[in-house]
Amino acid sequence: MAQTFFEPDVADEPDTVKAHPEPPALALSVDDFAALEDRIVRAVELVKRERKARAAAEERAAKAEAQIGEQAPIVSELKQEIRSLRTERDQVRQRVERLLKQLDALEL
Repeated sequence: MAQTFFEPDVADEPDTVKAHPEPPALALSVDDFAALEDRIVRAVELVKRERKARAAAEERAAKAEAQIGEQAPIVSELKQEIRSLRTERDQVRQRVERLLKQLDALEL
């Protein structure tokens, strides 16, 4: 028998072998679906809790920044006061040392 251009070179095979086999259908049991649904619900609840926690943390951070802003002038004022007190202490120390030297000179 003469072959034509459109005829295959191999003999006809039964359709048991397909060029692209179909993927097996996903078979989810009711229990599997319920478990998946439960996991999704828990994930959604977790995301909601984390968003609330993040919002609360951001609010606390904003309050802390506001307090820092309010206390910055007080801190600056206290630093200045410490500097002046240290200067005064040094002056008093020098005066006491001079007085002690004068007393030592009298005892000779």
